[in-house]
Amino acid sequence: MSLAFFALAVSAQEKATKWYDNIKFSGYGMLQYQTEDKEDAQHNEFNLRLARFILDGKNGEFDWRVQIQGTNAKGPGEPTVQLVDLYAEWVKHKEFRVKAGQFKRAFTFENPTNPVTQGWYAYAMAINSLSGFGDRTGEKSSSGRDIGLQVQGDLFPNASGRRLLHYQVGVYNGEGINQKDKDNRKDIIGGMWVMPVAGVRIGAFGWTGSRAGIGEKNRYAFSAEYDKDEYTFRAEYLHSQGMGADPALGDKADGWYAFGIVPVIKSKLHAKARYNTYRPAKEWSSSKTMYEVGFNYYFTPKLQLNLEYARVNDRSIANPDKHNYNFVDAQLDFRF
Repeated sequence: MSLAFFALAVSAQEKATKWYDNIKFSGYGMLQYQTEDKEDAQHNEFNLRLARFILDGKNGEFDWRVQIQGTNAKGPGEPTVQLVDLYAEWVKHKEFRVKAGQFKRAFTFENPTNPVTQGWYAYAMAINSLSGFGDRTGEKSSSGRDIGLQVQGDLFPNASGRRLLHYQVGVYNGEGINQKDKDNRKDIIGGMWVMPVAGVRIGAFGWTGSRAGIGEKNRYAFSAEYDKDEYTFRAEYLHSQGMGADPALGDKADGWYAFGIVPVIKSKLHAKARYNTYRPAKEWSSSKTMYEVGFNYYFTPKLQLNLEYARVNDRSIANPDKHNYNFVDAQLDFRF
């Protein structure tokens, strides 16, 4: 009797261990100091940029993720805790995968990148405004995410097995994270890129949809990237047509960025430079451009310090003598 009980206990433990091994808990935190000498709006402050807690799992042919974020998105002293990812993806075939739930929109190369590995104080201004972060339509800050269904795949493996073409198409509510569809019209977003040599991606994206109370939006983006052996170069151009939350800005906006991140000391110190422009009215008189330089230092693979200086030219400021100012950002990021 005792032997039978022991066998059952061992069997149950093995099953529990197997289930546990299919789940991974991880996360990261980002601590920030920022200052700028913009005329009549100088500031310097410490900030808890965000913390994220992630559960990744596998269940047969399906992968899944749950991610919760805490941030000062509303401003210091007004923390926001929210669900940012909740999805499952059928991953049996590399050529055709299906994802359902809340996840990153299928738009631009930069949108899906992790805030820690992205390498800068923030995503490029055009990404923030035209890819569903602090979107120009006024939707809730959504970290580039929405609720919907997406299919994607990688095609045409070469002799070494590296696939040469990626595609992705998604249908979304069009309202951002944790929001039901308010106008019963869906956003459709698609992208495709080729990978002719290792580390290189060249792609294009399209987005058509609407937002309740704002109206239609149509967007496209062109992207190019080289990412290999700790060298990263990326450039993207984004264009949007459709009214935003501020009617005075008209119905068109665009922006672009280009950057390079290169190793000075491999796996330890990276230098970086970025040219970053956004025009909320697609006119130079509304443009904001940041010329950014800095470095990222890795104490360990999971603990890094990012420092950045930018000279800012903001032509939306009425007084032309005050268009230019300085900006500094420092962040300590850790992962677990």
